[in-house]
Amino acid sequence: MIVRNLKDCEASERKVVTETWDSTRMILKEDKMGFSFNITTIYAGTETHIWYQNHLESVYCMSGNGEIETLSDGKVYKIEPGTLYLLDQHDEHMLRGGTEDMKMACVFNPPLTGREVHDENGVYPADLSP
Repeated sequence: MIVRNLKDCEASERKVVTETWDSTRMILKEDKMGFSFNITTIYAGTETHIWYQNHLESVYCMSGNGEIETLSDGKVYKIEPGTLYLLDQHDEHMLRGGTEDMKMACVFNPPLTGREVHDENGVYPADLSP
């Protein structure tokens, strides 16, 4: 059994911080669960280009507000507490923080290794190691 506390993870190398978001990676590839689990904060008033070409992701908004725009068709979806969205088609999108920080629970498949940040195309690299 693995037991972790968010506060402990936030105070460790499991927390990754960028200009527009921070992400605490509570479950990683090394845990051998077949997925990873993050608590991510999208900062208010920010915009992040994301295109997970190598991963599928599900995202649940726990608090805050914002929006997501799918770039293939320009559709904009409001995000508020209780909203779940699935990037099941490797959807290229813009994620925008609203008037307050958004706290999100995120699941990735395949799992993240822990230090990923978006490259110039909004992509996390693929980890091809066993």
